[in-house]
Amino acid sequence: MWTRYSVSIVGTVGVPGNYGGFETLAENLVRFRKEHDLDVELSVYCSSRAFESRPHEYLGAKLRFLPLNANGPQSIPYDVLSLLDAVRRRDDVIVLLGVSGALALPLVRLVSRARILTNIDGIEWKREKWRGLARMILRWSERVAVRWSHVVIADNSAIAEHVRERYRSGCEVIAYGGDHALAVEPVEDQSLDLPKEYALALCRIEPENNVSMILEAFSSMPERNLVFVGNWDKSDFGRDLRAHYHDHANIYMVDPIYDPGRLRWIRDGARAYIHGHSAGGTNPSLVEMMHFGIPVFAHACSFNRYTTEDQARYFESAAGLVAEVRGVDMTRLHEIGERMQEIAQRRYCWDQVGRAYFELVEAVCSKRWRIG
Repeated sequence: MWTRYSVSIVGTVGVPGNYGGFETLAENLVRFRKEHDLDVELSVYCSSRAFESRPHEYLGAKLRFLPLNANGPQSIPYDVLSLLDAVRRRDDVIVLLGVSGALALPLVRLVSRARILTNIDGIEWKREKWRGLARMILRWSERVAVRWSHVVIADNSAIAEHVRERYRSGCEVIAYGGDHALAVEPVEDQSLDLPKEYALALCRIEPENNVSMILEAFSSMPERNLVFVGNWDKSDFGRDLRAHYHDHANIYMVDPIYDPGRLRWIRDGARAYIHGHSAGGTNPSLVEMMHFGIPVFAHACSFNRYTTEDQARYFESAAGLVAEVRGVDMTRLHEIGERMQEIAQRRYCWDQVGRAYFELVEAVCSKRWRIG
């Protein structure tokens, strides 16, 4: 079905993908190419600082290592150098994940014929953690990415609407998959003394994920257990929350879990999922949990409503979350869980995502796509 092209994936820590939405996306694009035996030469740029071993290939994809961190202040030079190296190697298509390196795109377009497909991620500059110069650079990078990419990809219809309204530009919508969360066997973690019944929250401990709101809600519901998994010790914000709520017997604040088997075990035990993200787009942890067929209580932002097709339960405050949790009967909870699973199986499977990306590669290379 697909002609032979050379494609580079830029903007991730690399593969194998151990953590992060873009890393999981890159991992599954590599797997899709191998499983479907596509006649595509695929390369992934990786941070050598994140891997102890640095093989030349992974599942048939070439790995190109750079001696910089993929996240933090070095993310911009890391992405820019990756882009320029892909240009030097004369790759046909560059899939840029995120806008960190987008400021180099005008130069790339000037000196290369490579087709650039950019997934702009969430509306990064709107996140609460960015201020001042950092926010200005991210906002500018988004604008440059939309202007100079051949195709802009959004993972959520709300982001596509943002692109159309702000930049008067078209945008492809390709979500994330979540079915990989069920692809591993559960591994019981006996070191975690968890209750028999609990709601689960899972996220980076940042203000925009409404961590404080969720903890406040469950602190007023001592009859309801909450297991909250996150990087509590990464910031003063997280450490302060842990100190404030650690005495609540119904709140279990668990350090981050990256092992897929242990994560599967803790998800299997959950009776409901609490999703506080209010920025970004189609959040990976949400679509992963939807595959488990349990009811979802999500922040009422447009991104989450699009992801769940307005079929979950929604909150905007601690009091609102309490009212939702206490106000839904068991029959309705079961129905919500079934609906979440149906949506996930219909929209958020990696085979669908991989097919959409590689069909887009074929379209831009065969000039069946109108080049911007």
